[in-house]
Formats: sequence, structure tokens, C-alpha cells
Amino acid sequence: MTTKNPRVNVVLDNDLYRTVHELARHQGISMSLFMRDLVKEAVELREDRALAAIADERDQSFDPERALSHEEVWGE
Repeated sequence: MTTKNPRVNVVLDNDLYRTVHELARHQGISMSLFMRDLVKEAVELREDRALAAIADERDQSFDPERALSHEEVWGE
């Protein structure tokens, strides 16, 4: 079977394999699709944490005296 998408091989221990297998079966999807969705979710969570860290840093350095008003930014 030829596919246009790249593939990744992952080695799981037996307990984790059984868990993934059972969760995929419960959702009625292949293990491959289930693992793809897990990886997407993990990447999104890491992105969220990185963006939250940036937001926290900006929040701590925020100086209301130097901030522009809505009118200064958008006019009127």
C-alpha cells in the first residue's frame, strides 16, 4: 500500500500498546489514526504551554504608563 504521508515507527511497551489498542478500538479507529491524533494533541499542548509562558513574561513586564490606548492604536 503506497501512501503520500510520511510514516514513523514507534516502539511501545506491552502495557502501553494494550492501552493504545483498547482506546483506538473503543473509538472505532485504527491505532495509526489514534496515535496520529495523540501526537497532534501533544504538539498543541506544548505550543499552548510555550505561548502561555510568553504571555506570562509579557504580563510581568507590562507597564501601564507606557501602554498605548485603544484610540492611539486604532484611531478615533
